[in-house]
Amino acid sequence: MTYIDLSVWDLALAAALILLNAAISWGFHLGLGRTLAFNTLRMVLQLALIGYVLGWIFAQSNPLWTALIAAIMIAVAGYEIRARQSRRFTGFTSYLLGSGTLLFVGTLTTIYAVAAIIGPNPWYDPRYILPILGMVLGNTMTGIALTLNTLTESAARDRAAIEARLSLGHSRFTALSETLRQALRTGTMPILNAMAASGVVSLPGMMTGQILAGLDPIEAAKYQIMIMFIIAGATALGVVIAGYAAALLLSDNRHRLRLDRLEKEA
Repeated sequence: MTYIDLSVWDLALAAALILLNAAISWGFHLGLGRTLAFNTLRMVLQLALIGYVLGWIFAQSNPLWTALIAAIMIAVAGYEIRARQSRRFTGFTSYLLGSGTLLFVGTLTTIYAVAAIIGPNPWYDPRYILPILGMVLGNTMTGIALTLNTLTESAARDRAAIEARLSLGHSRFTALSETLRQALRTGTMPILNAMAASGVVSLPGMMTGQILAGLDPIEAAKYQIMIMFIIAGATALGVVIAGYAAALLLSDNRHRLRLDRLEKEA
């Protein structure tokens, strides 16, 4: 069993469904037409470009090129985390918080998945490293962004209550404990929902792609189970690191709330 090649005409037929989005935007006066057109074009160009780039990278199987592409992916994901926050830390701190967490978590969990579980030879084969890193970054990025946004929004909203606890002698982590707990819960919810729906409500992307490419469904399911475990672990680790780092930045060694370190609400 082999995969079915898609022609440009096949892609054009699929693209026709985007007109539904345009019709909804126009019918309900959402004003999303320009954004929809731009994002659609951006998505097509990005995927087409990465397809050619990955084809070349896979042929080289050079760890330096693999590391370069991985670094670019992490850098862009860090930018996306910052862009998704309505209240962000001032200066370069906000970007470093997201990209630094992704660098650590993405590298650790991807190498663990490829070297310890899959075990290709060589273990740094980009055919395994880059797709798994991409799935880890995509999901962990969402969790971290939600965690940071919830934490900063809640801290600003509940400022009086947090400062009251601090004035009573509580440490900064004790005063921010409920806020941090809510942020961590929000950040982990998407992956928990995805795990609950996998296989019943939806067939995840990795499994669907492998089935369409001709892989036996049982083997595809095994790979999907593995990657869901990896993503869940990466997301949990990422939201905890980012959440506690943000809590540190929102306070100081004198156990004061430092909302002045946040930009004004976007």
